[in-house]
Amino acid sequence: MKREDLEWNLGYLLDDAARLMRRAFDARIRHLGLTRAQWFVLAQLYREDGYTQTNLAKLADMDRATLGKVVDRLQEKGLIERRPHPEDRRANLIYITKAFDRLVAPMRAESIRLYSDALRGLSVKQCEQFTAMLAKVRENLIGKAEIENDGVSEMDSYMPRMVGVRELT
Repeated sequence: MKREDLEWNLGYLLDDAARLMRRAFDARIRHLGLTRAQWFVLAQLYREDGYTQTNLAKLADMDRATLGKVVDRLQEKGLIERRPHPEDRRANLIYITKAFDRLVAPMRAESIRLYSDALRGLSVKQCEQFTAMLAKVRENLIGKAEIENDGVSEMDSYMPRMVGVRELT
């Protein structure tokens, strides 16, 4: 692979775009007094309240100790609370508090501005297609999609370009 082909490498493009999104998001939410990790935890709880710390750690791809520090900080800010698990005395369930409600609108607004900046120049249809394709890639990597390989597929001709190789020699 040539160095200049790296910019067309699927893994590099996804990783670099995600890195740039994270950096921009961090800058946009700094004035709200939250980190991206804290926002991720709050967003998960906003979608579905009552996770255990272990389950939140898995969702956030963090070790339990790191997530514990994030949860501690959020609890200190009054944005979440721990409640005893009704079936497991060793565990707590984590819930967002009413204090979080004041952050929902500004966080959503910052997210929309970031997405608007990131997707500038794409039509609504292209944005919908891009989002659907990313969702499919994610689904494939999670293992939800069954992949059948019955010989040559239309993707075979694209694979060299996807990994950053323009021509097979």
